[in-house]
Amino acid sequence: MSRHGAAREASQLDRRLAALNDARELAEGVLPDAALEDVFQLLERAGSRRSLSADHTVVGFFGATGSGKSSLFNAVSGAEIATAAARRPTTSEPLAGVWGADGSEPLLDWLEVRNRHHAVPVAGFADEGTGLILLDLPDFDSTRAANRAIVERMVGLVDVLVWVLDPQKYADAAVHNDFLKPMAAHGAVTLVVLNQIDRLPERDVEPVLESLRGILARDGLGKVQVLGASALKGTGVDAVRSAIRGVATRRQALSQRLAADVSRASQQLSDVSGVGEAAGVRPASTSRLTDELATAANVPLVVDAVATSYRLESTRRTGWPATRWLLRFKSDPLRRLNLKSSSPSQLNRTSLPPAGAPERARTDAAVREFADAASEGAPGPWRAAIRGAAREGRDALPDALDQAIAGTDLMTSRKSWWWGIFNVVQWLALATAVGGLGWLGVLAGLAYLQLPVPEVPRMEGWPVPTLMIAGGGVLGIFLAITGKFIGAGAARARAAKARRRLGAAVGGVARDLVVEPVEVEVSRLSSFNAALKAALKTAGGG
Repeated sequence: MSRHGAAREASQLDRRLAALNDARELAEGVLPDAALEDVFQLLERAGSRRSLSADHTVVGFFGATGSGKSSLFNAVSGAEIATAAARRPTTSEPLAGVWGADGSEPLLDWLEVRNRHHAVPVAGFADEGTGLILLDLPDFDSTRAANRAIVERMVGLVDVLVWVLDPQKYADAAVHNDFLKPMAAHGAVTLVVLNQIDRLPERDVEPVLESLRGILARDGLGKVQVLGASALKGTGVDAVRSAIRGVATRRQALSQRLAADVSRASQQLSDVSGVGEAAGVRPASTSRLTDELATAANVPLVVDAVATSYRLESTRRTGWPATRWLLRFKSDPLRRLNLKSSSPSQLNRTSLPPAGAPERARTDAAVREFADAASEGAPGPWRAAIRGAAREGRDALPDALDQAIAGTDLMTSRKSWWWGIFNVVQWLALATAVGGLGWLGVLAGLAYLQLPVPEVPRMEGWPVPTLMIAGGGVLGIFLAITGKFIGAGAARARAAKARRRLGAAVGGVARDLVVEPVEVEVSRLSSFNAALKAALKTAGGG
């Protein structure tokens, strides 16, 4: 493999590992801890292996009892290892044959392999200065739990897996279900050897190999290389040695093994998560949530109070002066709700009715409906996370809504420009009527005292004092009625403004406590899917 090709492959592996780690971090608190721990362990293993010798390819020989695994290992390795193998203290200990000592010791320490034997080059094998480590491992069907644990650990650590099967047990469900099928993603670094073919009639060798290939295809390993060999007679040993040598000299096994690990872990994470994107937060659902929360928080009651308060204040300022004082006995609804203030920012609480069971039920239903709409299309665990985020701030909603209403400027201290004009004219009308009454009173007094009564000026035949009383009274009543109509319209306009301001305040609470937490979870799912897609991307898929 060229230096540029190796660098490009390493760079892509870096990106995939980083993407897998991003997916793991994004899924924390959503997916099961066990699944995330498996991914974390893989990332730890990948980081450790890449920090060790990249010049050595680690090849593990795996097989069941009686498969001739150790004999094949010795045949492939050469006489030096075979002699060392005969002196092994126990078959439960891995044995390493090492070609190229430089840099192998830290790698073997990480593999926890104590039995190490440095071999001389074998013709046609590790004769090009290529670092190579062959491991003869315990039988994977051993009755000793420690032996099986070693095998399971090594399956996750070696760069290349050589599965040694025998003609009698090559279809054994244990090896296929427990080891080969779960490692289907690792076909590029897997070699299957049917050993002891010398026990088969020559005419049966190829049919048995074809049968094995068919079983492997059902395991997802249809492209894996399958070789027949006999360690006893040396048949096919050179082919096995050549296949291992080819893997070692290409120096791709490490990156291919880790890439397969990433693919497998990413797929497992995808299976646990499920596939899909959340519909997300839509303006219509946000608007409905705000409306429902506003209703539950008694915003309509406040809006009505704003209109009533304005009409009351308008009548107090523009009504007939002779009767407007009676309005002092009417209480201002905004004052009863503790919302009548020149400085709304100083208000902390309102006197609105506390949220009862119906209001709480309405709030819960609104939040649930919003969360359901936002989580539509999301996989199960993420749908639960989105709904949980929406419910998290539910208990804080009543207080937050009350404070938002208390802090909203309802423009209660703002006076209308026309009040002053109407008020001045009303007082002039009253003064005119009173003046007319006073004038007539003086004339009546003079007449009563038998004093000379001056002639009263007339207009169109009507005495001026009488016209003053009639004109002042009519004008005052007209202004009072007109002021009520104008005040009603202005009250509706002010109530509409108050509704918009209160809606904005309620919307702010909804965004802080419900919408934004949901948006965070929806965004987290989107980022998780993107990271998982990047982690699953293979070199061939670009």
